[in-house]
Amino acid sequence: MARLIILGSAAALSDTGHDNTHFVLQGDHDRAVLVDCGSNPLSKLAQHGIGPDDLTDLILTHFHPDHVYGVPILLMQLWLVGRRRPLDVYGLHHSMQRFEAMLDAFMVNTWPNFFEVRVHRLAEQPDTPLLDSDDFRIRAWPTKHFIPTIGLRVEVKSSGQVISYSGDTEPIPHIVALARDADLLLHEAAGEGAGHSSAAQAGEVATLAGARRLALVHYPVGNADAEALIAGARTTFAGPVTLAKDHDVYAI
Repeated sequence: MARLIILGSAAALSDTGHDNTHFVLQGDHDRAVLVDCGSNPLSKLAQHGIGPDDLTDLILTHFHPDHVYGVPILLMQLWLVGRRRPLDVYGLHHSMQRFEAMLDAFMVNTWPNFFEVRVHRLAEQPDTPLLDSDDFRIRAWPTKHFIPTIGLRVEVKSSGQVISYSGDTEPIPHIVALARDADLLLHEAAGEGAGHSSAAQAGEVATLAGARRLALVHYPVGNADAEALIAGARTTFAGPVTLAKDHDVYAI
């Protein structure tokens, strides 16, 4: 069965038990899609049986440091272990322009036998096609954050389930649209304010969208009260609520 594996769950300020938010979608056929790269994911992927050549795609939701700082070491380690398979990278023009500048800054064109990196620029429009494979159909929606950012709607072809991810965002109608009737909504809960959402606001989105389950990600860690986050979401959403944690696995 396809899996969604949480590799990191924290908002921008991580701690020893929580890396910054990123996750991988592993399909039943040949797809392993990494969403953001907030740490050094290669060893984490290995813990879940995903090898260096298994990773097929990288989606960058936006170009804030906590979502992209692991990209250079990911690419270097894939190269050092001898990867030859191309890697497809997706994002808005704002992200891809800076991603390519990152490649230039690290002079990857000088790394002998570096594998092909194929860049895919997405339109900053609702319901934009991102990826269609034997495993997943993924579409993107713009969110409301400090810089151009996307959320995702993932259709899992083997099970028919729909997984939605808010990305970093304030509550806006686009998030309700991408989460419509989702079997699982991953929604950020960094806190109410510009560019972000509270747990209660995440619950409200889940209710408006008719989502079946809500998992909170990109939340404060350290001294934050996890139970309070769950309780906050339950004030606005009557369905199951969980706090996603590093290495949690969801069967999708």
